Amino acid sequence: MASILCRRTLQNHTHFCRRFRFNRINCSSAAAIGVSDNETPPSFTFSSVDPASSQDEAIQFKGPEKSAYEVTMPMSFITGSIVGKRFYKKATTREAEDGVGWYVMLDYRTLKTPTKRNLRCPTLALAKAIAAEWEYQQKDGIRPFTMPLMKLACTAFERVPLTRHKIIENLMKKFNQDLVFVRAPRESDFTCDLRELQVEKFSPLLKWVESEFRYKPIVYTSFFGGKQDEGLVRALENVLKNTNDCELAAIDAIASAAHSLIIAIGLFRGKLEEDLQVDKWGLVEGGHDVDIADLSVQISSAVVFLGLCKKH
Repeated sequence: MASILCRRTLQNHTHFCRRFRFNRINCSSAAAIGVSDNETPPSFTFSSVDPASSQDEAIQFKGPEKSAYEVTMPMSFITGSIVGKRFYKKATTREAEDGVGWYVMLDYRTLKTPTKRNLRCPTLALAKAIAAEWEYQQKDGIRPFTMPLMKLACTAFERVPLTRHKIIENLMKKFNQDLVFVRAPRESDFTCDLRELQVEKFSPLLKWVESEFRYKPIVYTSFFGGKQDEGLVRALENVLKNTNDCELAAIDAIASAAHSLIIAIGLFRGKLEEDLQVDKWGLVEGGHDVDIADLSVQISSAVVFLGLCKKH
């Protein structure tokens, strides 16, 4: 089911991106940490060396350096960009030599991480889903924006272990400005409908927060946020500290897309219905069809990633 959901979501996103080309980039804070304004983001690299000359030619993320024999595409996964041609016939999986984890194989090549290690997935389900993303690629080019699980996996395996403290710190820094705590002014005729919608959609979520963590959230009308009870802040921070790398990467991605740590924690705890997640939590800003499709991919893929990483 997860593979079907992933494929349908990616097909929907690709359809919109073919109609509308745009350069909106939605990077999670995990992907953004550690890259300065003057640095060129890391990228995927596909070597043009003859496959016959290497028995384990790697497909890997590569840093800013670039040679005349390589084709690169930004890790930011700019929507609509197409890089290189499909150079492999089949994407498969194989178990790691030590029996711990699974690899993704493109023909005989092993998929690599940014640090040139084999991309070792914790579950066969995740490895198969990432292999399906590569299998889905068309002959005329590789479309990185249709591989959200690949992006999340590399974030979880490479960046989160090194920047876990900063990721949690960044999420908690934005917590007091969480979207679900904001209410439009009651007095204005221009915002009364919005306020009614906020009350309808967010009130059940706030009741869950109070029931789950034993602290009542404070609602405010200022866009600059307010100050939540320190007990609630510590409770949410403890949830983040007790996550594994895959869970934290997914929570960070959802919080970035939905502008809400509460929504991310709700999805992580399984308290929100997946089929309503975009309708309820993802369309607050409204707008273009492409934005809706892009937001749907970001949130849905993170939820699917959470499920695929669980060892049953």
